[in-house]
Amino acid sequence: MSQIFNFLFGQYEGYQTINIVLEIVAVIFGFLSVWYSKQNNILVFPTGMISTLIFVYLLLHWGLLGDMMINAYYFIMSVYGWYFWTRKSDSEAITPITKTTKKEQKIGVAIFIATMIFVYIVYTIFDKLTSWVAWIDILTTGLFFVGMWLMAKRKVENWILWIIADIISIPLYFYKGFTFTSLQYLGFTFIAISGYYAWKKTLDNKIQTS
Repeated sequence: MSQIFNFLFGQYEGYQTINIVLEIVAVIFGFLSVWYSKQNNILVFPTGMISTLIFVYLLLHWGLLGDMMINAYYFIMSVYGWYFWTRKSDSEAITPITKTTKKEQKIGVAIFIATMIFVYIVYTIFDKLTSWVAWIDILTTGLFFVGMWLMAKRKVENWILWIIADIISIPLYFYKGFTFTSLQYLGFTFIAISGYYAWKKTLDNKIQTS
């Protein structure tokens, strides 16, 4: 039993207690945010902002610039999404769950490519392209950026990108030595799958009744 525990959490031996506590708190609020997103609840944004702010601090402290930029972007997009989801016209919400248009798909591809190029440049400047992990970081950063943008616009396809990026992040964060965060992404994967079907059901019901 102790060998399993050491395998999962041994990397935390040299960490400061405050950073371990902060990671756990960030993970809890991260779970809440994804759960509220699945429920199509506006609380996805305040809970997500708390999680991302903590992770920005931790990832900067750990020197993980790509991951830090992801969370900083999440925070900015949470502010945008919070506004976008609450915009109303004649007391009716004008941001229902929808599918992406052709134009939005092209914008999404552009965001994906631009994000990877930007992160590549940052990693090159700071001499962080020293292992295969950095290249996976570049890929997941692009996926997460587009996924967050689509979620803020209430597009059902956001869940597909979350699922792909979450699955990649599970072993990636464990390899980096952040077991709690790795477990968070494991939970995120199941919630994202459930979220996709929940949003798709809502969208299908809307189409049938319109």
